[in-house]
Amino acid sequence: MRVDSEGVEVKLREIEELLEKLGKEHPKEIAAFSRFLRETLDNKALTTREKELIALALGIAAGCEWCIYLHTRKALEAGAKPPELVEAGLVAVLMAGGPALMHLIPLVKAINAFEEEHGGL
Repeated sequence: MRVDSEGVEVKLREIEELLEKLGKEHPKEIAAFSRFLRETLDNKALTTREKELIALALGIAAGCEWCIYLHTRKALEAGAKPPELVEAGLVAVLMAGGPALMHLIPLVKAINAFEEEHGGL
């Protein structure tokens, strides 16, 4: 599969731009969401790595490319390995069916892009 590092980075920049814009226009709501996000993803009963794998699977099941790219990056940063990402993706396919299978395409693109960016994972 062709590596689309630029497309992955574009999607990640779009997330940053959206949050920046909404943060200016709706600061209370975005601040509350950001606090909730930090609290939820903090290590408690589950590690951040485990939570990011769950978020990745849910992003795949929901068909959210932005979520897939973001949580692929976050899971890798939290220590997940590419086979774990694919396995989480396959669990999403198990639960969400064929459309989720097609969303493994952006997962593989993201893995390839981050491997290229970091010289292998």
